Amino acid sequence: MTAQVLDGKAAAAAIKAELTERVAALKAAGIVPGIATVLVGADPASQLYVGMKHRQSEAIGMNSIQRELPADASQADVEALIDELNADPDCHGYIVQLPLPKHIDTDAILERIDPAKDADGLHPTNLGRLVLNVNNPIHTPLPCTPRGVIELLLRNGYDFTGRHVVVVGRGVTIGRSIGLLLTRRDLNATVTLTHTGTVDMPRYLREADVIVAAAGVKHLIRAEDVKPGAAVLDVGVTRESDPETGKSVVFGDVHPDVAEVAGWISPNPGGVGPMTVALLMTNVVEAAERLL
Repeated sequence: MTAQVLDGKAAAAAIKAELTERVAALKAAGIVPGIATVLVGADPASQLYVGMKHRQSEAIGMNSIQRELPADASQADVEALIDELNADPDCHGYIVQLPLPKHIDTDAILERIDPAKDADGLHPTNLGRLVLNVNNPIHTPLPCTPRGVIELLLRNGYDFTGRHVVVVGRGVTIGRSIGLLLTRRDLNATVTLTHTGTVDMPRYLREADVIVAAAGVKHLIRAEDVKPGAAVLDVGVTRESDPETGKSVVFGDVHPDVAEVAGWISPNPGGVGPMTVALLMTNVVEAAERLL
């Protein structure tokens, strides 16, 4: 068998087309959804990522707000900028691009974000609300990468009801948060969280209907670890320098051979990454819609 490719670029394009219509409706009501980024320093990868987010948000009609500070900005400087965006009525959601310089208390900065403007959906208040809310509709920002994983499968006709999802990786961005979404009654999946310290990880992987690989370890998931027909989402990223060209090459957590065993597989890049950006913009548009 050869796995069905979960095309994140195509699914993200569909979401952005839907957002374009929603943004137009908001503008007709006098609201222009504003998305902002905070960039401290001049890290080239961060600049590239932030620029891409702004180009995509502008393309669907959003107001793009870029705020930058030098690498030697103080904790007080960054906090003042956070307070400014929290109070800005034209900004409906924003992110602080990580990593921040080492002298900045990252946790203090992230916790200072107004939870209603938390475009990443990872503010402690929003995660806490997600923990408490199993049954009812959610009216707060959701973690955008886990939401992107789920949406990618849903848009390819996958039904999570009764499925066993094994998550590999314990980071806040996806590993620790995706189970909160998957175990809600509207999805009704069962979730096992594993990580690089798990003893005999392949035993858990072979039981999984869905594997979400987010450990950031090159080719950690092998074909022999995957149940035939399982859905495999490759989220983790490892960058290595090509010895011949010197250019950075991206590798996922999933070995290419898995495609011969799995029923569905997301490429990396081109799978979950585009979905994360699309759901980031969705969080901001939803925040603006709550003002209607």
